[in-house]
Amino acid sequence: MNYTDFATLHQDLKSQKISCQEILRYYLNKIEANKHLNAFLEIFEQSAVQKAREIDEKIKQGKEVGRLAGMVIGIKDVFAYKGHGLNASSKILGNFKSIYTATCVQRLLNEDAIIIGRLNCDEFAMGSSNENSAFGNVLNPLNTEYVPGGSSGGSAVAVAVDLCWASLGTDTGGSIRQPASFCGIIGFKPSYGRISRYGMVAYASSFDQAGTFTKNIEDAALLLSIMSGSDEYDATVSERPVENYTEVIKTKPEKLKFAVLKATLENEGLADYVKSAFENKIKEFEKQGHTIEYIDFPYLDYLIPTYYVLTTAEASSNLARYDGIRYGYRSENITDSETALEQTYIKSRSEGFGKEVKRRIMLGTFVLSAGYYDAYYTKAQKARRLIYDFLKNTFVQYDAILLPTTPTSAFKFGEKTKDPVSMYLSDIYTVLANLGGNPAISVPLGKNPSTEMPFGIQIITDTFNDSKLLQIAKYL
Repeated sequence: MNYTDFATLHQDLKSQKISCQEILRYYLNKIEANKHLNAFLEIFEQSAVQKAREIDEKIKQGKEVGRLAGMVIGIKDVFAYKGHGLNASSKILGNFKSIYTATCVQRLLNEDAIIIGRLNCDEFAMGSSNENSAFGNVLNPLNTEYVPGGSSGGSAVAVAVDLCWASLGTDTGGSIRQPASFCGIIGFKPSYGRISRYGMVAYASSFDQAGTFTKNIEDAALLLSIMSGSDEYDATVSERPVENYTEVIKTKPEKLKFAVLKATLENEGLADYVKSAFENKIKEFEKQGHTIEYIDFPYLDYLIPTYYVLTTAEASSNLARYDGIRYGYRSENITDSETALEQTYIKSRSEGFGKEVKRRIMLGTFVLSAGYYDAYYTKAQKARRLIYDFLKNTFVQYDAILLPTTPTSAFKFGEKTKDPVSMYLSDIYTVLANLGGNPAISVPLGKNPSTEMPFGIQIITDTFNDSKLLQIAKYL
């Protein structure tokens, strides 16, 4: 398929120059040819073919089709889709099939999108490299020795290598933007509360947000317009009216005022080639008449500790429901009938959860424990408020914040697995937007000269100013 923009594909579909079944067959063949990347955990061929036939039939009968007719979408393995498998890339969920559909997925289906399958990710969306899935690593298609990023690695790879037109991911601390940076595509995290979280497996409820992987800003804007809006099933979703983001991005922004956080460029973990490319891009903006100001940011060293204290605490609570009793994996290694119930809980969770998930549950339980609650959890909440206030005050004066998406390009498999802190620090530039609930996007910026692996530049705007963010990203 030689289509570069969805509007043309959609129009050709409606004029019957191409059929939905042809489009679907193209992607099914591509997935089969790239099985070695381990991006997909399951292909929903039967329901996808049925949907494609329904759309083709509508067109033949002259009926109106949805705005996403012809768009084939993959979903991260944390989104519920009724009658289809859902594992969160974990053994603990066994052969679980969802009994309802996530709100954002349903809104895509209502506009005639075809959901082609579920995509591999770090277990329960906990990871920065996609090395924590119970179903094996996802490989970076640009060089299979390197990680694709995480946790939404499968979603990033599927779009990067054209296994689907777009994909859904989730972003708790950078799980969309970081793999987008490592795979050379666009990763967009909307404002917290812009898209309903109903039907999305929870990791850390006050951070998690659904978002998209696309090859252009137009597709990101279209998907946001469709998925956004109030939802009676999610009390945290915003009631704000949904803008027509597709129209907004057609307007070129006026002269912009950007903030650059000095501390992010002074960070010793930032690779020289990322810093150089970032500074060159800033100079381009200045030549075009935009204002760049370097501002102090005193909280850089507190971002990762604050983020991990709060998210592990929420994970400890959210993952308590996976107990081996109600559904999912249940251990069969019960030896003592007198303590059978207790053993079932302990062994099911011990055997069902992977190493990283268990680490985060234990960390979260620790920071919530009686003797440490005030020392860690309460203090982290105070730090989060300081960071939130900093962002709010910054956006009074500036249109956006610019910073690198990641300190480096993709690293090799196994390079950081023995040092969890080193792995966590790879999120140092992405967790900021999640702590504040701000929309953020990663756009391709350059390549590592020694490995040819890509990396991105990140834009953050004020909460619920997603339209300005997309407008700037389109211009960039």
